[in-house]
Amino acid sequence: METVELKVEMVGIHEKRLRKCLSKLKGIEKVEVDASSQKVAVTGYAHRNKILKAIRRGGLKADFWSTQNELLSVYASASYGNLGFNNVNFF
Repeated sequence: METVELKVEMVGIHEKRLRKCLSKLKGIEKVEVDASSQKVAVTGYAHRNKILKAIRRGGLKADFWSTQNELLSVYASASYGNLGFNNVNFF
């Protein structure tokens, strides 16, 4: 059994669409979705290229997860999570 991690651009209802695309593949045991970091972990016996192809056929933009994606998501959450405009005067 293998776990394939993917970066999938998701907004709103895309998680349901993603699960529907993956349900058509044989050998998928579990699908874990982290919408905040746009990370999807698929566990099963299906080949990783077939998983990626099924998601792309469903109309979603996807690519294999890399360490660069991990660094970008951590940086983005740290940078944009602490923005505060309480003491700023725009006019």
